[in-house]
Amino acid sequence: MLYEDDFEFEEQPADVRDRVIGGRPGGKSGGRRGGGQRPHEPRRGRNNAGDGGEVPDEVKPARDLLKEILDRIGVGPVDIRYVSRSEGEYLEINGPHLAMLIGRHGNTLEALNLIFNNSFNAGVRTNRRYYTIDAEGYRAHRADQLKNLALATLERCMRERKPQKLEPMLPSERKIIHLALATSELVRTESEGEEPERRVVIHPR
Repeated sequence: MLYEDDFEFEEQPADVRDRVIGGRPGGKSGGRRGGGQRPHEPRRGRNNAGDGGEVPDEVKPARDLLKEILDRIGVGPVDIRYVSRSEGEYLEINGPHLAMLIGRHGNTLEALNLIFNNSFNAGVRTNRRYYTIDAEGYRAHRADQLKNLALATLERCMRERKPQKLEPMLPSERKIIHLALATSELVRTESEGEEPERRVVIHPR
């Protein structure tokens, strides 16, 4: 069975590997992801359309679909900004009541991202366009934590000379770990287990 994080590294943007991943490898201390209550500073991305927050014309259909989905599930009022980053295109949601949109360990946001992209690309055979849905910078902040975790686990793997198992993660989070270590000559990564307990294992080469 294939999972979202089972992919060829060469097909991914090289710049993704240069993003800065935190957390603790293995073990159950602190809960699956720090208990789900993690204070952080929202990370505002740079809007390519300028400081006024204007969305490019080609992105407006995606923005409008996301707003419709949010309205239907009762999330609002919100501001949706478009941000183009080296690792992809983001639709960043900002608003006063987004805790329920993020959900426990980001699971609700992950589900929204899947539903949105499947809906937006329904019936499209070529040139599909995928967006990362973020809320108050949660996913961007989590990506930084994960890259730091990957690098710290690499060091532990080399020090102990044995495989290191990370905690179960969402598919999008496992992909960040794989990408962070994709070019390493010291370790290799693989995913094992079944959802929702599927996890990354880092092996010394």
